[in-house]
Amino acid sequence: MYSLCEHIKNQNIISFHYKNAIRVVEPHLLGYDSSNDLTLSAWQLSGGSSQGFRDFHVSKISGVTTTGKNFASARQGYNPHDSTISRVLCRL
Repeated sequence: MYSLCEHIKNQNIISFHYKNAIRVVEPHLLGYDSSNDLTLSAWQLSGGSSQGFRDFHVSKISGVTTTGKNFASARQGYNPHDSTISRVLCRL
């Protein structure tokens, strides 16, 4: 099974269960937020309120799978030095 960092490195589009919905995302950054929660920053394609960057607490993510598709590059507006992430583990 791929780790979230491998999915980021390989630019895999992934899906997972989060807050009673299946989310489909392009993962961009994984790290710890100011509350020391492991957090995935990703561009949400479907499954939530709308498309856009979202932060997901990894402790609430289950059933991560790859869709078999990849994304070409970081989405416009991606900030690899996001100030909400205090310690980065991996990023695009």
